[in-house]
Amino acid sequence: MYKIYIVEDDKGIAEGIMACLKTWGMEGLIVSDFMKVTEEIDEYQPHLIILDITLPYMGGFHWCQQIRKTSSVPIIFISSATDNMNIVMAINMGADDFIAKPFDQSVLIAKVTALLRRTYDFANAQSELDISGAKLNTNNNKLSYNGKETELARNEFKILLTLAQNRNKVVSREKLMEALWETDCYVDENTLTVNVGRLRKTLEGIGLTGIIKTRFGVGYILEDQC
Repeated sequence: MYKIYIVEDDKGIAEGIMACLKTWGMEGLIVSDFMKVTEEIDEYQPHLIILDITLPYMGGFHWCQQIRKTSSVPIIFISSATDNMNIVMAINMGADDFIAKPFDQSVLIAKVTALLRRTYDFANAQSELDISGAKLNTNNNKLSYNGKETELARNEFKILLTLAQNRNKVVSREKLMEALWETDCYVDENTLTVNVGRLRKTLEGIGLTGIIKTRFGVGYILEDQC
């Protein structure tokens, strides 16, 4: 049974989400202490987090950053603050999707189940990929190379996996955006560039330099090292 952690300060909304999740065979847990979000996550070990932006004490952006320091668990932001800046910030900080309030519960469930399927189907499809001599473990998003290991953030993993599945072929920006968010509703051109830049720095950190090439005006290509 999938476990969903709900970080929402409106009790009615939070309880409504949890009831809806249970109807669809998922388990839900509502945050109990807004000062101990990461501690509760460590204890509960959810498969997915639903996170509001506006929260008591510290906002959702703060907690998203804290979560991403140690975990690549999927995160869906929910908020009535739906201006483009908030949406772009949410994605850049590591969120996987964004739902505007008020929302229909059927939309929420559709996005939750789709994200769970994408995330955990990746893990079950193939446990390890070889990328220019590096090993990408699709069960835990960890990449190892020459004795060094790093855990990729969720968006880094999706980009690298998509490029690896199309190695030595140019992958369009549009295809990468679809792999990241499966929608063009909230995509800003800069967000993909930012995430690719972060992935390159992560790869360089373990000694993989220059394997992702930019094809200006088209997209990116992952080239095998000679």
